[in-house]
Order: sequence, then C-alpha cells, then structure tokens
Amino acid sequence: MISIKSSRDLSLMREACVISARALKLGGEAVQPGVSTAEIDRIIRQYIESMGAKPSFLGYSGYPASACISVNDVVIHGIPGNRKIREGDIVSIDVGAFYNGFHGDNAATFGAGKVSDEAQALMDATRESLYEGIKMAVAGNRVGDIGAAVQRYVEMRGYSVVRQFVGHGVGTNLHEDPSVPNFGTPGRGPKLLPGMTLAIEPMVNAGTHEVSILGDGWTTVTKDGRLSAHFEHTIAITPDGPVIMTDPDGKLR
Repeated sequence: MISIKSSRDLSLMREACVISARALKLGGEAVQPGVSTAEIDRIIRQYIESMGAKPSFLGYSGYPASACISVNDVVIHGIPGNRKIREGDIVSIDVGAFYNGFHGDNAATFGAGKVSDEAQALMDATRESLYEGIKMAVAGNRVGDIGAAVQRYVEMRGYSVVRQFVGHGVGTNLHEDPSVPNFGTPGRGPKLLPGMTLAIEPMVNAGTHEVSILGDGWTTVTKDGRLSAHFEHTIAITPDGPVIMTDPDGKLR
C-alpha cells in the first residue's frame, strides 16, 4: 500500500532527510586515501546519533553497520571494515537516518584523490541520471516515467542500470511501496500523487547490468568486475513539482 504523507508528515520527515544528507556529506568528506571504510562509518554514526536520530540501516535485517560503503566494483551494501581507501578509488556511501518517526535515505559516490577519466565520467552520468529521474517525479506521471528517464540517459552513454535492485517509497518505514526501478516504460506503473515520498536511486555499471551477491549475503558486486556508481535522493511529490528532501542545507528546528 502506498503511503500519502500530510504536510505535517512532510515537515517532520524533512528533518530526518536533512540529518541523512548531512551525514552523507560528512562521510564523503572523509573519503581520502588511507582512511578505512570503518572510520567513515564511525563518523557517520557519530553524527546521526549526536542529532538524536538513529542510523536507519543499523540492524536492518541484520545489517551490521550504520552506512553501506561500496568501493569500485561493489555496487551496493558494502559492509564497512578494515579496507583502506586508495588513491583513485570511487566510494559509494548510502546513509539513512530515523528521526521524528520518519526515515531519510540518500547516497552518493565520491572519488578518492585523483580518479580516472572513466571513473569520473561514470560518476557524472549516474548523478545526472538521478536528476533526469527526479524531473519526471511530477504528480500525474507514473513510476515508469522516472525509470524510463534514468534508463534512457544512462544507456545513451554506454552504461547499464542495475535491475536486481531498485528505488522505493520511504517514510515511517525505510522501504515502502512503490518500487521505483531505474528502468521501465513511460506511462506505466503506479500514478504519482502529491504526498508520496520516494527514494530514487540509480545504480549504474560501467559494463553489464548483472551483479553477484557475495557470501556475506550483503556485498553486491558487478559480475564483470567493472566500476559501479550510486546516487540517491529522497524526494516528495507536491502539487508544485518534486522537492528534494535530502538537502544538507535544509533547516532543522
């Protein structure tokens, strides 16, 4: 069932989203050669908890950390640990915070030091595809319009969108209806209505769209070992168009 948020709900949820966005920003600033993924996770958790919020991912279905930190060919759900970031790595960080009874969810891919032209082009295309999808998150459109816009932008540049994992509704639960694929057919899927809140999150691979899940049950890698990037915002459908909720410059009470 798709949840429709009231204006009060959106006001409360926006604060969870701002905390999530600021935590992501801090995590991104920590992406430097020599820093471990566990240290980045510690910084993120410390900030979220200092704001009186809870890390959305910690303990979710048994997930053992506060953030998903995925390096190079790791698409999503990389578990933070002793791995140290190296010059030229690309590091995807996915962060959620639970506050005021609502979740905020966002992600971005950051370069460590100087990255290759290939890596930078992939990151740029993935980030840009997110905004192409957001442009279509207009009341009266359908979920398929979002996915089709992302897919078209990505595939025109020679990349592929991951199909095994998709975006989703978000609110009082971290994952809610509807599913928001990064591929699809315009005019298909649930209709977008004011008060819907969605996590739109293109996961884009330099090569094949196929992925494999490693033995820990979480870490998801590209099947061909090539790079992957991931960007995500939580957005609200409003009568005046889509509003990005996960804005680090947003206000907190």
